[in-house]
Amino acid sequence: MKILLVYPLYPDSFWSFKHALKFISKKAAVPPLGLITVSAMLPREWQKKLVDLNVSELETADIKWADYVFISAMYIQKKSVKDIMLKCKEQGTKMVAGGPLFTQEYNNYPIIDHFVLNEAEITLPLFLDDLLNGTPAKVYKTDQFANLSLSPIPDFSLLQMKKYVFMNIQVSRGCPFSCDFCEITSLLGHKVRMKDSDQIIKELDELYRLKWRGSVSIVDDNFIGNKSEIKSNLLPSIKRWMQSHKYPFVFNIQSSIDLADDTELMSLMVETGLTSTFIGIETPDEESLHACHKVQNKNRNLLQSVKNIQNNGLQVSGGFIIGFDSDTPSVFQRQVEFIQKSGIVSAMVGLLNAPKNTKLYKRLETEKRLTTEASGNNTDSSMNFIPKMDYGELIRGYKQIIRNIYAPEPYYHRVRQMFVNYQQNSKMAKRINFSLISAFLKSMYIIGILNKGRIEFWKLLFWTLFKKPGLFADAITFAVYGYHFRTVYGLREKQECK
Repeated sequence: MKILLVYPLYPDSFWSFKHALKFISKKAAVPPLGLITVSAMLPREWQKKLVDLNVSELETADIKWADYVFISAMYIQKKSVKDIMLKCKEQGTKMVAGGPLFTQEYNNYPIIDHFVLNEAEITLPLFLDDLLNGTPAKVYKTDQFANLSLSPIPDFSLLQMKKYVFMNIQVSRGCPFSCDFCEITSLLGHKVRMKDSDQIIKELDELYRLKWRGSVSIVDDNFIGNKSEIKSNLLPSIKRWMQSHKYPFVFNIQSSIDLADDTELMSLMVETGLTSTFIGIETPDEESLHACHKVQNKNRNLLQSVKNIQNNGLQVSGGFIIGFDSDTPSVFQRQVEFIQKSGIVSAMVGLLNAPKNTKLYKRLETEKRLTTEASGNNTDSSMNFIPKMDYGELIRGYKQIIRNIYAPEPYYHRVRQMFVNYQQNSKMAKRINFSLISAFLKSMYIIGILNKGRIEFWKLLFWTLFKKPGLFADAITFAVYGYHFRTVYGLREKQECK
């Protein structure tokens, strides 16, 4: 059997880092972890190819070669999914689809031959058994959650590794919280299910064997969902592995804000090689936090919590939302002030949307306020429901926030604020390599000479050299990120990086 695994193209968005990738001659930030995990579940004797449209083209010859094309996608990749389906239909090649997009709305894609939905550890073996018996069904789905001990080491060898900035691994699925706008619990449940430490060490061994060095993203939606297991088993195991291999990787995670309450855990993270975390801050407004059931953020000093995490050696990026029913026009300036004071450099600000099957979606459906499906893109100014605030005022306020945090002067000021707050682990300082040198040279020309904001760019570099020389590589990285953010948000630069 010949299987072609195809990952759709990401549009230009906050997390695509499309405009930053050009500075380091990379094609994509992260590889399609779901597809290479599925690949590892297929019979060993089958032939497999991977085409990630974010790093290479989908050729007609590849489709003709395959007996089946496997597609996995998220909402934001809808447009590319349609293009892939049409190409497969033209060649008469059968399609098998799974992942979040299809699990949520497989009825919208009648052209697909087979759906393997929910978690593949459960549904894929059912499909494979039927396929080998010549009786494959249209849809395989389950309301059960997988035992992650059944999840194999992903097929990292299928990747063109040099084209990515990060490799990625998954430790757990599920989240103990129940934010009403979040689709994670509807897809993966509240119970946090974890791989055991030996599985993770084997994945690190495989990445090391394939000569990967550098950044590894742990893709769990909340890495600290099971704190006791993380502290007692997983992190000590990774720490021992990292020490014995002389720290070949640095890790980034996603976590909830209550990480700030556990100094022991943060210290262990930093000693293990974790350098940054993404946190859903959402809003400084207590009423909105209460309404969306963001209980972990309530009744705390969010600003101090962020600074505490930075002080303990982890950089913080964050997600912010406007458009809650309780939002008033004062929320726009409050968001700006919080972001600036926090030193959260990568601040993803988006309008509230209601993904399918979330509590928010169901409430808005009952209130007859839904208008369309969510796009999955946090930066396209779209909403899929009628907000309480006047929509025009909401959009103007949203754009005001973006201008006030990503214009060069406030952006570079925020980088300096983060550097003041942040206590770097010297073992994890960025290594000088060709990509970093390339980014530095291109940034000097593109950002430091051709573009508006060049004075602020040079001020940051000289300030860092004199005040925080150990963070100079980070200063270059954040300058390049800023270029991407200004471009993707429409604060256009004069010259594109080619």
